[in-house]
Amino acid sequence: MSDTIYPPESIYTLIPREEEKPIKAPRYMSNFREQVKLEKEVNKVPSKTMGPAKVNVPSPQKYLLKHSKEPKLPEKKQFKYEDDELHSKPPIPARTDKPLMGLHTNKNFIKTNAVENIMAFPKKPQPVYTYTKKGDKQLLENSGLIPKYIKKKDYGQTPEYLHQRREEVKKAQEEYDNYVKERMREGAMKQLSGEERHSILQALKKNWDDLHYQYQGLSVVTDTAPKKYRKERLEQEMKQLEKDIELIERHKTIYTANN
Repeated sequence: MSDTIYPPESIYTLIPREEEKPIKAPRYMSNFREQVKLEKEVNKVPSKTMGPAKVNVPSPQKYLLKHSKEPKLPEKKQFKYEDDELHSKPPIPARTDKPLMGLHTNKNFIKTNAVENIMAFPKKPQPVYTYTKKGDKQLLENSGLIPKYIKKKDYGQTPEYLHQRREEVKKAQEEYDNYVKERMREGAMKQLSGEERHSILQALKKNWDDLHYQYQGLSVVTDTAPKKYRKERLEQEMKQLEKDIELIERHKTIYTANN
């Protein structure tokens, strides 16, 4: 037990040895140390990051008023219609205005007014419409309910862009017809007859009926991979047959290659 704590005595340990301290490496000093210190002193600016040393104190007379930063509405202006200036009556003369004096005329206003009223046409009432149950009215002309477009000069005429589109479609159809005729002249294409087209259409429909009969006989529950794969295959083939039938029924003239 004592041997494990204290080592056994030896003649080599009788004379104590001097403790050797490790020698530290010299501290690293940069060759540009002095240059950096000089640049720091030269480029030093007072209050560079903390702001100016003295700040102008606001005047106590210019304090922040209540509701001063709230948005203000524009000044109220009297609403006027566009036609008010044309149809409005002249203003009432002021009390200080003096009438024109010294004007004389030989016009008989009674006879003149009587003749004007006799020869005048009766004034037609302006068409209006009522939009509330209280009887509020507005002019019918500005409401958009009158079909003014029928009075346009180009009313009932076909627009120019439709003419251009028709010409482009017609030109494309002529180019296609010329191409088909050229290919048929070379013998690379032939046109299906009505009997061949009808027989192909009936054969496609018969194939679709057979696939549909097989599809109706499938199991309701597709719990296995083969059942699922067969169902998807039948659906894909039926869709392809439907596209082919629709294509043949839509086009009366069909060309095929002679390859």
